[in-house]
Amino acid sequence: MSSKIKVVICSGTACFVMGASDILLLEESLSSELSKNVEIEGATCLGLCKTGERNNAPYVTINGEVMAQATLPKVIARIQELNDA
Repeated sequence: MSSKIKVVICSGTACFVMGASDILLLEESLSSELSKNVEIEGATCLGLCKTGERNNAPYVTINGEVMAQATLPKVIARIQELNDA
């Protein structure tokens, strides 16, 4: 894999309350193989609740692709897909 998979986790109030607190543990949940290919950032707010529905929180972006209603398993599955591509 030539470049790292970039994951940005929104930790704004709505996202945090809706489950981003679990997703912030992503690094601890990745295998060592995946961990070396992933760059994880937290964002104070991605501003996506303003354009979308709050009930779609939490939001995560993976290589710029927005994932609404993100969960830790969904994020890991997408990272695995991108890693395998």
